[in-house]
Amino acid sequence: MTDLNTYFDSVSGQSKFPCSLGSLGGFVNFRNSGQRGSVKEFTLSLESILSGLKDIRSNLKEFSSMTRYVEKEWRDSGSKYFTDLILNSMITVQTKPCFTTFSKIINWATEKDFSDYDDNVIDLSPESLNVTIDKIENLALSFSPNEHAKKKRNTNVVKPLEAQLLSKPFLLLAGISGTGKTRFVREQAKTSGQFAETYCLTSVRPDWHEPSDLLGYISRLNGAAEYITTDVLQFIAKAWRAIADSGLTVEVQESDDQGERLIVAGERDALDKVLPYWLCLDEMNLAHVELYFAEFLSKLELRRGRKGNEVPNLEVKLGAGIQHYDLPLGRNVLWAGTMNQDETTKSLSDKVLDRGIVINFPRPITLERRRKLKQLGDQAPLLSRKLWESWWCRESKFNDDQILPFKGFIEDMNTSLSKVGRALGHRVWQSIEYYMSNYPDVLEAQRNNDDVGLDKAMKVAFEDQLVQKVMPKLRGIETRGKSRSDCLDKIRTQLVNGDYTIIDDFDLACEFGYGQFIWNSANYLKDDEAVNSQENAEN
Repeated sequence: MTDLNTYFDSVSGQSKFPCSLGSLGGFVNFRNSGQRGSVKEFTLSLESILSGLKDIRSNLKEFSSMTRYVEKEWRDSGSKYFTDLILNSMITVQTKPCFTTFSKIINWATEKDFSDYDDNVIDLSPESLNVTIDKIENLALSFSPNEHAKKKRNTNVVKPLEAQLLSKPFLLLAGISGTGKTRFVREQAKTSGQFAETYCLTSVRPDWHEPSDLLGYISRLNGAAEYITTDVLQFIAKAWRAIADSGLTVEVQESDDQGERLIVAGERDALDKVLPYWLCLDEMNLAHVELYFAEFLSKLELRRGRKGNEVPNLEVKLGAGIQHYDLPLGRNVLWAGTMNQDETTKSLSDKVLDRGIVINFPRPITLERRRKLKQLGDQAPLLSRKLWESWWCRESKFNDDQILPFKGFIEDMNTSLSKVGRALGHRVWQSIEYYMSNYPDVLEAQRNNDDVGLDKAMKVAFEDQLVQKVMPKLRGIETRGKSRSDCLDKIRTQLVNGDYTIIDDFDLACEFGYGQFIWNSANYLKDDEAVNSQENAEN
């Protein structure tokens, strides 16, 4: 029998949605058609696919008439009956890629001829489903941790896409409550394989107003002085202890231009074993972020300007007349904050926005059901620092012809922003270019010397950054008078002339905020669904 990956390759010429089986992990990669302007790749585990096949079999009365692709039918039925949360989410926004993936897997399992494959047809007979479920179960078992240990195979291959996109050590997740912001950070932490050790969730209180709310303070309520520690302080110390326990050494060196500084030294293999630690500040804008987080922001910026093995210290105050304690701010700590946007929360200053990446979580179009609570699965393979760092592109490889048009676009936009006192600094543009340099589609196009693909990928990455770095700066600007004519209208004209897909979201931001610019949507991300609908109509 032909193996699954060979079958995927054999039908690739007949499908607009290519697939591949992860050779070192139990997952399937598949792509959309790329008609929006950029081909995007998605991943489903064999466990999720198996769950979907079983759900189809259990609800065959509803699915049996859906052997030809009709987007609305598959989107609605998948959302209703698929119990796997990842698959349920995927089917609502990438309906046809999911449909074609199921179709190919069933054709492979039932040993249909390559020439019989059709992107718009799926075999849902009970016999075919039973055969497919059995074969996928056996295939999934071959990727179990025990089997991997027997075969001595390297399992550190599943990389979260988001890790490639973090051009800052501070990630801000904004949006309405209940859209999965905190879960997003939790899922990143799970890739370490030691979730309990490498993840800390801290709920921000509205009365926080100084760094001691994060780092702790001296209490004399019981007479003797006692230092009250916090979860954040203990977590940072745990992350730093992980560096020391790995066999690395920490030395204090004196520098004429920078004073005393900490240097981490040791073998590269020891550094590779250090795991990333995720610290999440939940609802961080319930209090004024600048009051309790200002020192952290400054230290994160100071760390950015130092060499890889040099780190700054956080000053932990131990009381009047007592020398503060220097706690190193290790590079293995990744900071994230969630923030809701309503009348009970605080807005963020430029200092915060410029030093982080803002990702907006839009309202869900289709509300998901949770039919049952699932237990946690087996521990994931460990994600090493070496693998983590291998995803980074540490320099911009764009030539002037490629990058200067985008730089000029930002400079023209900055002229408009300066009219309302919201101008951008060097840091923002450097962050944008670094994000574009690390965008997966950009890296792939550069590896393949694909100039057309590179142009498309750079534009998609740049549009992401307009949403994440520039639009938050416009929050609160009046949508009438001179601020409208001198700033917002000129920026809109730039977006129209550049044929960017965020124009509808920009217009909503101007209309929604009762006279103020409030960015709160992400309709531009629905373009892929519109393309799929168009393909369905054409077919």
